[in-house]
Amino acid sequence: MKTATSMNQMPLLELDLLKTIVAIAETGNFSAAAAAVHRTPSAVSMQVKRVEELLGRPIFNRDSRSVQLTAEGGLLLEHGRRMLALNKEVVTRFMSPDISGVVRLGATDDVAERHLPDLLRRFAQIQCCVTVDVVIDNSAVLEKRINKGEMDLVLVTCNPYKPLPKGTELIHREKLVWAGVQNGVAFEQNPLPISVWEEGCSWRNAGLDSLKKINKEYRVAFMSAHISGQRAAILADLAIAPVPESACVNGLVELTEKQGLPALRDYGLGMIVHKDPTASIVAAAQHMRDSFSMMAATA
Repeated sequence: MKTATSMNQMPLLELDLLKTIVAIAETGNFSAAAAAVHRTPSAVSMQVKRVEELLGRPIFNRDSRSVQLTAEGGLLLEHGRRMLALNKEVVTRFMSPDISGVVRLGATDDVAERHLPDLLRRFAQIQCCVTVDVVIDNSAVLEKRINKGEMDLVLVTCNPYKPLPKGTELIHREKLVWAGVQNGVAFEQNPLPISVWEEGCSWRNAGLDSLKKINKEYRVAFMSAHISGQRAAILADLAIAPVPESACVNGLVELTEKQGLPALRDYGLGMIVHKDPTASIVAAAQHMRDSFSMMAATA
């Protein structure tokens, strides 16, 4: 049983040290990290040494050309990013001016299912006086609604390889993959049964374009505008589908060239903001930028 004395003697990791560890992991070398945290390389080395002495474990494996995290270093990186994010939230809460109001947010169902709960929870912690009303719909409908002034902020899928429509800002991109059920056989059928949505969907276009390039025969066996519907078709082994890499969980696995499937390009997530945003809309939009940027950094 730990006593109060032993707890008081437990070393404390300062945020400044964690910031340096994160910078090294993200840049891949001490010199670049030193520039990022505005310190000299020797000072960065001393900070790493300090952390390793405090924890009694090596954080990095180093040679003349590269710096790699140890297993313990990977764990520290995860917690370091979390602590820095929490610190930012607390500081922002006290330093930002009080903002109140309502934000009408639109998002596609895959964003709502995979990202929105955490995004909204964190935003509520930072801006407790802002109410967010959410509408879930497909990208085409959301774009029309914000253009009519019915929405304040929308998150829509887009093709990051093409010029974005005026007013659309790319805030996230992710690799698309072919998903099938674990130990399934749908990918062996000819023509290949696929699950996609209507024309204009960036996931559909990426999937069909890749199949056409290798002259792969296919048939649209299942159509759903919702990722939950696509998941049902995949889990039933009725079809495979192009989905974001991060969606391959809970029984869904990535299918690759080993299964005869072509690689897919990235898809993008675009943000469109009201033409005359209030302070609450501006705050919500910045929160989306920061949140997806953090996701990319921790991926």
